[in-house]
Parts: sequence; C-alpha cells; structure tokens
Amino acid sequence: MPPIAKPRDAASLLLLKKGRGGLSVLMGRRPPASAFIPDAFVFPGGKVDPDDRRAPCPLPLAQGTERAVRTSASVSETAARALAHAAIRETYEETGLFVARPAEFRAPGSGTWREFEARGLAPDHAALGLIGRAITPSVSPVRFHARFFVANANAARGELRSNDELLDLAWYPLKEALRLPIIDVTRFMLEEARAFAAGPPGPGQGGQPERRLFVHYRGEKPVITYESGNDSPR
Repeated sequence: MPPIAKPRDAASLLLLKKGRGGLSVLMGRRPPASAFIPDAFVFPGGKVDPDDRRAPCPLPLAQGTERAVRTSASVSETAARALAHAAIRETYEETGLFVARPAEFRAPGSGTWREFEARGLAPDHAALGLIGRAITPSVSPVRFHARFFVANANAARGELRSNDELLDLAWYPLKEALRLPIIDVTRFMLEEARAFAAGPPGPGQGGQPERRLFVHYRGEKPVITYESGNDSPR
C-alpha cells in the first residue's frame, strides 16, 4: 500500500455578486488533463506558495476572520496571512481580478506579487471572510488542507479573463452553480456561502459567521462538523 500523502496548505476564494436574479458566484472548470478533479467546476484557488509566506500585509484580516482561520487547526498568525495571500493571488492568476486596494506594498521575489506592486495595489485581506475548511480524503494521491474564503465581488477590480487554468470561467447564478459538475466539498461550501451572504453583515463588510464548516473524510465518505467562533488560537 502506498504511503498516505500529506495534505498541503491551500486556499480558495468564493467571490459573490448580488443582482436582480439573486446571488452569483465566480467559478470555472478545471482542464481535462488536471491531476486533481479534472473537468470539475471549482472556485479560484490553489496551494500556498513560498512568496505567500513572505509577502507583507498592509490590509490585514478582520479580527474575527483571523481568529476563524487560526482556530482548530493550530494555525499561526504568519500561516493565516499566507493562506489569505494564496486565495487572493490564485484568484488573480486564474481570473484576472485583483482583490486589492491602493496601498504601499513591496512584493517578495519576482512572481505574481510584482503585478500588484506595479499597480500600486495591496492584497485586501480585510475584504475576506472564512466559511470553512476541508481536508482531501486520505485515499487521494493529491491532498490539500484547503480554507475557503468569501468576499463580495465589489472588493475585486480588473477585467475577468479566461485562461488555461479555469475553463468556462463565468459568474454562475447559485442555483445553476449547484447543478454544475462539482465535487461534494464545492456543494457544501456553496450552501454555506448562500447562508453567509443572506445574513448581516455580508462579506467585505467585516462579517464573519459564528461557525465554520469543516469537511473531512472516513475513507471516501464526507464527515461534516462545525467549528465555533468562540474557539481561541492554539
């Protein structure tokens, strides 16, 4: 039996847009050749990169959101910041949208963060809420410990652009999104996002739900629990 792969830290971002037709979410389809869930519709996101751990944070997470990221999984302040960075960086790389605001920002290295710096933008952690986390089943050869952030589409700037990382990239009405080819975790997070957006205050307005969804697995069967907003960082 091959050894069980260790989950890698990762982050995704659910960008939500309210319109006359209700709530829409930004999603795209993973390419057929992807090693991880090919042809499934997902939110922008990916694993934490080394530069995400080194990048400064002039627009920090709201206190409640930082507490939510850090609780239950013994996440340090630095790791929480890196996860938020990863969600914002991956969203730009996969969609062309900057979840950012004008602020002084010095990019580490020569990667994607240079594009933020060149535009005078800093990643806007304050726009993020956290709705949950999930750990890929141990039977999977590629595993992630993913945190799912949420933000109002008003927090994003730039023009949406297609790319080879996410196909069929578009704003999907929530009811339609739930009918797309999606994995169980995506479905669970969509339901959480709908509940979060319906309650005051919404994402990007300092809101953070009192509980966060936690999805892990026994074999391939999902186990759903909730983590309290009253936990303290460990």
